[in-house]
Amino acid sequence: MTTVTSATDTLTRDALAVLQPGFAGTTAPDWVLRRLGEGLASVGLFGRNIQTPDQVAALTAQLKAERDDLLVAIDEESGDVTRLEVRTGSSFPGNHALGKVDDVELTKGVAFELGRRLAECGVNLNWAPSADVNANPDNPVIGVRSFGADTALVARHTAAYVEGMQAAGVAACTKHFPGHGDTGVDSHHDMPLIDVGLDVLNARDLAPFRAAIAAGSRAVMSAHILVPALDADRPATLSRRILTGLLREELGYDGLIVTDGIEMSAISSAYGIERGSVLAIAAGADAICVGGGLNDEGTVTRLRDALVAAVRSGDLPEERLADAAARVRSLAEWTATAGAGPGAVSDPEIGLVAARRAVTVTRGEYAPPVSGPVHVAAFSPLANIAVGDETPWGVGAELERLLPGTTTGSYSGADAGAAALAAAGDQRIVAVVRDEHRHAWMSDALTTLLAARPDTVVVEMGVPGAAPRGALHIATHGAARVCGVAAAEVIVAG
Repeated sequence: MTTVTSATDTLTRDALAVLQPGFAGTTAPDWVLRRLGEGLASVGLFGRNIQTPDQVAALTAQLKAERDDLLVAIDEESGDVTRLEVRTGSSFPGNHALGKVDDVELTKGVAFELGRRLAECGVNLNWAPSADVNANPDNPVIGVRSFGADTALVARHTAAYVEGMQAAGVAACTKHFPGHGDTGVDSHHDMPLIDVGLDVLNARDLAPFRAAIAAGSRAVMSAHILVPALDADRPATLSRRILTGLLREELGYDGLIVTDGIEMSAISSAYGIERGSVLAIAAGADAICVGGGLNDEGTVTRLRDALVAAVRSGDLPEERLADAAARVRSLAEWTATAGAGPGAVSDPEIGLVAARRAVTVTRGEYAPPVSGPVHVAAFSPLANIAVGDETPWGVGAELERLLPGTTTGSYSGADAGAAALAAAGDQRIVAVVRDEHRHAWMSDALTTLLAARPDTVVVEMGVPGAAPRGALHIATHGAARVCGVAAAEVIVAG
């Protein structure tokens, strides 16, 4: 392990060690390299840092040349939330599709192959999987990121994912504790409330986390949610009752506790990121994820100084900060010795295999085969921040390859259906939707299309909460690139 030789004191090094900041660019900025020498022990990679696997490998090598015991984290759930393949779409279908197939060995294999690819790039901590039970069908931020709405199913696939990822030498970070599935609010924008009793929480939301802990999950990520049955005053990320009392003491978890992005509005708007970080560490968190939009040296300096000041003022016990920093370093030590065994075999097609198995097809009364170029009408909802709007989705690109002459358009709003009809002309229409049940305008657009063109093929790439309709209805259970490939194959095959 690298020995930090900077003259900075132990307190400052510990304050830096608990931060997991992002940065801008596809090479490491000088300020990041300098902070690594002063005690920074983790960094987070996002889409803005990634071009190709070789480039990511070079970036992580550059970082680890400064500190070889570095945690390099990434938010790579696969499926809709991909960073490694942010510009092309994921080679893996995501949790909801895996839950639909319900083959735990497949889930484990997908997680292993994803972990293997991350490890090849020098990434050793993945902020995944989502263990949230999708109890609220109107959830705007979880949806297909969840394995499903059945607690037992989510629990067994969460455990399988953790085992597969960590067998590749990459630490899994199970999220979002104590469960973000029963929310109607996106914590990127506001504070979600889960107002159910302890009996429901224990039986439904906590079960997948128990399974993850039993499977050896090396990290757990806290949720910025208010759960009055557990703590009426503070959100989970800032709650000692939840992080220390429940997660540590009641559930017996001894690994790293990471916060969700501290800059998210649920925390930053109510507490500010400096106070929020201090409160999180005091509550029992060990690492502060400084994600999405904050990627500058000034942010890291402010958070470091806030933690140091809190210790010196007595607001944060020095031993609590030291314990948090020690857990970060302990996880780094695990990643240095973990890795896929000598008999491990790559399975590059496993993601496509999983996507194909996840597809469900419902045929309407009038379903002529697709025999020529089509017009793909993609009805696009506003992407949530976790997914982002950089990653392509849908079936257009693959149908353009399989059916030369195919055209594609993106539509939204009250006149989306009429606009798609006008653009299609005489071409057969393939309507692509995402969570139709959550968007009245999307449902209306589909009704308009089907009334005028009953031979329309419908592809649902979100949670299939609405009744299937269309000449052919294809549910992919996710919008990853391989989900689009699988759907296009069905369309062309008829």
